[in-house]
Amino acid sequence: MSDDAFISGLAPIAAAKPVSIDTPLRRIVRGFFEDRLAVFGLAIFIAIVLVAIFAPLIAPQNPYDLAQLDVLDGGLPPGSASMSGGGIYYLGTDEQGRDMLSAILYGLRISLLVATVSLAFAIVIGVTAGTTAAYFGGKVDSLIMRVVDLQLSFPAILIALILLALWGRGVDKVIIALVIVQWAYYARTVRSSAIVEARKDYIEAAHCLALSHSRIMFHHLLPNCLPPLIVVATVQIAQAIALEATLSFLGAGVPITEPSLGLLIANGYNYLLSGRYWVSLFPGVALVVTIVAINLVGDRLRDVFNPRLQK
Repeated sequence: MSDDAFISGLAPIAAAKPVSIDTPLRRIVRGFFEDRLAVFGLAIFIAIVLVAIFAPLIAPQNPYDLAQLDVLDGGLPPGSASMSGGGIYYLGTDEQGRDMLSAILYGLRISLLVATVSLAFAIVIGVTAGTTAAYFGGKVDSLIMRVVDLQLSFPAILIALILLALWGRGVDKVIIALVIVQWAYYARTVRSSAIVEARKDYIEAAHCLALSHSRIMFHHLLPNCLPPLIVVATVQIAQAIALEATLSFLGAGVPITEPSLGLLIANGYNYLLSGRYWVSLFPGVALVVTIVAINLVGDRLRDVFNPRLQK
């Protein structure tokens, strides 16, 4: 073969485009970002998390430092100037002269803290229980799932109210109450997925290799159950925020020294009839926007992980 023929034979190979490997993670990410509404919800939620984290740097005042409050600024409507020349209250003030914008930023910190910490502990307990039930089966499965069924047969808000009525108010007590009412959701979700995976060949191969039960459960079985768990966790964090706000609104949640969005709404409820709507309205708007943003992300993740649900 001549050199010219050899070079001409290599030309199509050189011109060919490299083959791209479409991994499952890339498909999930690409599928998620195809929905502009979900991307918008994710951007809003990230912005909310950032302003909550950096609230001490962003907020015009520390709303819970009595030295920064002025009684003369109490009850000012949105856009009012401070009576003492301290600036503009863009969202108004409450009766104590507390800047509502600052109060909302600090309230977001408490709401997100309670929701994320309770979510982490509930996932650990629920995943362990669900994976154990699916892996061992038999009486272990029956016992764990009967406890889960009993837990889910009662409304979450009722259980949380009873627990907090016995323990009293406090951020740590609210977190424990939310963990108790949430872990069963993760246990049932993981169990329904793991019970199918436990019968597959790769689990049998792991048994043949004499791997320990814990290694098989958490290194082989659990990773294949993560997609539905991620979807449920996204939805449940929004539910945890709403549940904490409900408990605080009813006076059974966080103390008044560490108020969340729910407690801010409750504090402004008494002033609605007097026309001071902003004390309760703006924390309510912040709560709704946070929950809607999370739900937009959760709905899209559900569609991405289960293409049959896509419209």
